[in-house]
Parts: sequence; structure tokens; C-alpha cells
Amino acid sequence: MFNSVSITDQIYWVGINDRRTALFENLWPLDHGVAYNSYLIVDEKIALVDTVDAGQTSEYLGKIKKIIGSDRKIDYLIVNHMEPDHSGTMQAIVELYPDIKIVGNPKTFDMIQNFYGITENHYSVKEGDILDLGQHKLKFYMTPMVHWPETMMAYEETNHILFSGDAFGSFGALDGGIFNDEVDMHFFEEEMRRYYSNIVGKYGATVQAALKKLSSLEIRTICSTHGPIWRNDIATIVSLYDQWSKYEAEEGVVIVYGTMYGNTGKMAETIGRTLSEEGIKNIKIYDASKTHASFILRDIWKYKGLIIGSCAYNTAMFPPVQNLTDKLIHVGLKNRILGIFGTYSWNGGGVSNLMKFAEQIKLPVVTEPVEAKCAACGNDIDGCMEMAKQMAKKLREQA
Repeated sequence: MFNSVSITDQIYWVGINDRRTALFENLWPLDHGVAYNSYLIVDEKIALVDTVDAGQTSEYLGKIKKIIGSDRKIDYLIVNHMEPDHSGTMQAIVELYPDIKIVGNPKTFDMIQNFYGITENHYSVKEGDILDLGQHKLKFYMTPMVHWPETMMAYEETNHILFSGDAFGSFGALDGGIFNDEVDMHFFEEEMRRYYSNIVGKYGATVQAALKKLSSLEIRTICSTHGPIWRNDIATIVSLYDQWSKYEAEEGVVIVYGTMYGNTGKMAETIGRTLSEEGIKNIKIYDASKTHASFILRDIWKYKGLIIGSCAYNTAMFPPVQNLTDKLIHVGLKNRILGIFGTYSWNGGGVSNLMKFAEQIKLPVVTEPVEAKCAACGNDIDGCMEMAKQMAKKLREQA
């Protein structure tokens, strides 16, 4: 989208849509692209809030110049977050506006020097400091580890706009619509959850601290660095972040399995069918080899029940399942009910290592694990059905 978009008569979205990059952070699939959001406040003083990825420099600078022309200069660059997808054009901005003051905190400036070698025109702010632009005043709130140590937010007091950095952000390019009431929010809620669970999820405690700090503010608009701008229904997005950061979930079950020849997958199908017969409607079954872990983790964040199956592979878990369980340990998943199943041929490793995972992550296991030799039959099938019944019972008890 080449156009800039007015948020108010003096505040503009000057972001960039990236539909070329395949992997965010070279890890997470971008099937629908991603937006890098930047904002320009034009007042007696001009402030630019965050920048965009370096690969979009020409289009980005063109948007800025179209608004302020060639004669006016940008007075301040607000750096809420130093990750290169938001600071990547900083050098180009400094070259174009050499007198610009870079606004951040001490941790910001250390990163600026290490990333870009920029050591001059630093304007340091701390909690509660206010930057006066004229009609607009920016008040700063430190939000460390949401999700980097230098992250902060800027609150514009005149229009009650929160420039939130990566918080409240989402995967997905902005396909014409910029505001939450202009886009398909079902799609963006799912991509917000995927973004949160994979990028921010580990930092639930610091997200809770940030939400508490911001709770007294009147927020009418949230301008994140990714995804749509929220200009109404603010309570909804704040509530989602509150739920996700407390590891709260709704009734439903994710079944994820790893299989070489299909036998562990057949057990997953039995579990899924029995859950359905027990009245559970939200059931997601994933082959860990076929679906990227980021999508699986998104749904694990959504649903209360988690059932993991693995065949034995060289006396260990099947590698894609091992990758997922490592990720779950890393993000500190809580408040889930766990089930475990799997298969082996000549030696174990899948189920026994899943049990070690359960001990490490400290999630309750709903029944004894079910482990079939070669292919499930008889008691193995009965065990899968019983696991599903017990999972459904536990979900109903906690509803």
C-alpha cells in the first residue's frame, strides 16, 4: 500500500506491507505477509514513531516526504523497540535528517550503537517523562521484556493514542484496511494469537505488569508496530492479551502426533472421534511433520486440552514432536490438561520421553499413557478411547 493513512488530522500511518518475506525472524511462516507500522505526528515539532524494515526504505521515505515535503525536517525519532524490523531504516532517517533527536532509554541507546554505530543526538527518557510537540504530548512508559529489554510505549495524551510497539501486534499484511473495523478480525485474531504465542508468549509475567501499568490510561486507539490499528473495541484486545498472558484457555483439545508409517496417526484419529462423541466440538488434529509448529502452538494457546503422541525414533521422540515440546517448555506453557500416547517397534523412547516432558513442564496427565507395539489394537484402542473420555470429563469439570 503506497498511500499513507490519516489516523487523525495530524497523525499518519506511514507503514509498509511486506508480502515477499517468507519467514518472520527467519522462523515463522508469513503465509499472508506482515505489516511494519510506523507513525508520523505533524505538529509544531514533528515526531516519527518507530521505522520499518530496511528492505522497504525507498517507499517508506517517499510516504514521509509526501506528507511533510522537502522543506520540513523531522525533529524526533521515537524508538519504542529496537528489533531491526522496526529500526532497520534508522540509518537512512538519520542521514536524511541529521539533526533529528533519537528518543529512547539507556538500553535503547546501547542497542542503537551496537546495531548501527549511531552515538549522537540521543534524547533519553524515563518512566513518566513527557515530550511536548505542541498540541500533542507523548508520555513514556517503560515496558521491559514485552518482549525485549529496551521496549517502551508512548501515550499521546491529546487523542488518547497508545503507540504500543510489538504489543497487540499481529502477523498478516494489511490488504487495504488499516483499522480493526475495516478488516476481517477473525483472521487477525488468529494471527494475533499466533504472533503472541510464538513471539511474546514466554513473557506473560511482564505483559501482566505492563497491562497493570497502563490500566489507568484512557486509551481510544492502539497503534501497534504490526497488524491493524485498533480505533474501537479497545477492551476486546486488552482482554485477549490479559487472557493469553495468564495462560487462560477455552474448552477444546489439540491432538498433535509424530508418525513414520501412520500407526500413531491412527491412534490420534481414535482419540479425536471419541472426544467428539463425548461432546467436545473444538478439536484440532495435527501431524507435527506437516504443520509448522507456530500454527500448532497458536491453537495450544487457545484450547485447554493437549494430547501429544509420538512414535519412537532412535530411542527418542519423533524429531518434529521433540521440537514442539522443546518450544512448549521454552514458553512455559501452563494451565493445560495433558494426554500422552505413542508407538514403538523394537525399542521405546517416544512415550517415555513425553512423560519426562510432562514432569518438566509440570502439567497434569489425564490418564496413564497409551503405548502400542508396532500398531494399536485391542487394549491400545480401548486406552485411547478412555483417554479421550477422561479428557472430556476434566474439561467439563473446569468449564
